[in-house]
Amino acid sequence: MSSGLELKAVAVEERGKVFLESKSFGNRNFLFFSALEIQVLAKNKQSYTTINDINVLLYFANKVFFYPMNVVHGIENYVFTSKSILTIGTFDGVHLGHQKIIQKLVKKARNQKLQANLLTFFPHPRMVLQKEASIRLIDTLAEKEQLLRKLGIDNLIIHPFTKEFSKLSAVEFTRDVLVNQLGISSLFIGYDHRFGKNREATVEDLISYGKTYNFQVTMIPAQDIASITVSSTKIRNAIGASDFEKVQKFLGRPYELNGKVTQGEGVGRTLGFPTANLNVIETYKLIPPRGVYLVQVQYNGKLHSGMMNIGNRPTLNGNHQTLEVHLFDFEQTLYDQKLQVFFLKKIRDEIKFNSLEELKSQLKKDQEICKRILAE
Repeated sequence: MSSGLELKAVAVEERGKVFLESKSFGNRNFLFFSALEIQVLAKNKQSYTTINDINVLLYFANKVFFYPMNVVHGIENYVFTSKSILTIGTFDGVHLGHQKIIQKLVKKARNQKLQANLLTFFPHPRMVLQKEASIRLIDTLAEKEQLLRKLGIDNLIIHPFTKEFSKLSAVEFTRDVLVNQLGISSLFIGYDHRFGKNREATVEDLISYGKTYNFQVTMIPAQDIASITVSSTKIRNAIGASDFEKVQKFLGRPYELNGKVTQGEGVGRTLGFPTANLNVIETYKLIPPRGVYLVQVQYNGKLHSGMMNIGNRPTLNGNHQTLEVHLFDFEQTLYDQKLQVFFLKKIRDEIKFNSLEELKSQLKKDQEICKRILAE
């Protein structure tokens, strides 16, 4: 695949379905939007040489379509005009397991003519209640919003999680939040869901409260959960092991970092490998381990191949971690520009070289390896 691929697409209607028509995408099925009953398909027969190219393109194709989701910050700011079916969770990663559950929720909501709502919390509860754990998350809040927009949710309600909020009893949470504030008609929840102060209440308690406050509870049974072999913990572990093939399999898309390019020292340019220094401002975002990676970068509507170094730059006696990406066959200045970086494969660990010449020689080898993988 050549770098600088144009990512332009148009939607066309055919026999009651909406398709994606573009010269940029291979002949593959795309994620469908059950809420809109849209099935997105690539129309042309152009093929690509690597599965990674295709998967990144699929990810961009998915981003072409956004359901008009309303984002509400704080449950007190949500005003319901009609009853809803609600699911609750952190949904870190919005992985394939999450997507399966949300698609069922949306389908059920459409069939019953209800709003499809999702309540999530930020910061992540473990950040507040278990600060020593210093959990890192698969996606930032902004990334999560973008991912959920594609799944047909009507209202994404993001509520600040605080110690005070965690002290709400199960009855208070059900009555004051779910019923009086969010106006639920139905709750869509996992069989092992626990809630209220000290996680005191179970799904059985919810079912009981439902009889009191007139809402239904749809429990996702254990066998359905067990059949989804994906979990946010497994994905975090795979990222920590730099196993991005597994990460991509679990997420249904490549792992990504989003940030703005900042001024660096310019050492890479003197070596013939100019780099863009990426600043990811969300300190809770999970950064892959130190090393050199084959990546693809979205910039200004185009996809570029390149390699990224994550580490302390030991050859230069660096004392802090940097994220530096070099784009192949790219000459533009990227300072202050936003980049979206997709991780495809780890090439090697970070190494301390005896000289800049040794480093330059290794960078040439790294680039050759990356381009060989892209051509496979």
